[in-house]
Amino acid sequence: MQRRHLLTAAIGLALTAPGSFAQSALPPLQVWKDPNCGCCNDWIALLRADGFQVQVFDTGNVAVRQRLGLPARYGSCHTALVGGYVVEGHVAASEIRRLLAEKPVAIGLAVPGMPVGSPGMDGPVYGNRRDAYDVLLVQRDGSTRVFQHHPGATSGFKPTSGDAAGALPSTEAEVRRVDLAAGKITLRHGEIPNLDMPPMTMVFQARDPALLAGVKAGDKVRFTADKINGAYTVLTLEPAP
Repeated sequence: MQRRHLLTAAIGLALTAPGSFAQSALPPLQVWKDPNCGCCNDWIALLRADGFQVQVFDTGNVAVRQRLGLPARYGSCHTALVGGYVVEGHVAASEIRRLLAEKPVAIGLAVPGMPVGSPGMDGPVYGNRRDAYDVLLVQRDGSTRVFQHHPGATSGFKPTSGDAAGALPSTEAEVRRVDLAAGKITLRHGEIPNLDMPPMTMVFQARDPALLAGVKAGDKVRFTADKINGAYTVLTLEPAP
């Protein structure tokens, strides 16, 4: 019932006059995220700087994504709702403004995973790297079309590519959060040399959810990670010595 009410509101808002949000006050934006995700906080700061009023909930993005009908394959580390549309992941403020102005009949926008160079995943801390990625317009039937393509740049550090990269260096970290349902783990980690990733707090996908069994917040661990299908992924995980 709650999902039906949210989607009904979304349909009603999406049918208002085209261009109204481009010329008037922006609607409030609600975002659900992991409380320990630094890139989520950076994305929120960029939206606020662009004029959005953002209400933050430090939990529940997976449940909200499901309730609003966005397929899990388009998931990222945060889920937002604005003007009746879902905004999943690191979508630029200008693209949200365009969405609100054009008012397509759709669920919303998504940037699956956490591509480096997207808003909140950019800047010197990432070596000024910009990976290519697409902002997807997710249709009501779950299909997508490219709303905006970002070609990326060849400069900056580059990730390895899965097991083909050979033996990967291990990194020590502290577990901040474990999401067994989503198969994700939040780690405050040291430098990850094969990704040229500096120390930070990051949400990772677990390649095998069984890796997360028995792991809890506060544990000290050693892990290897790589970028697989666009997502930063933990490949091995063990207690730190």
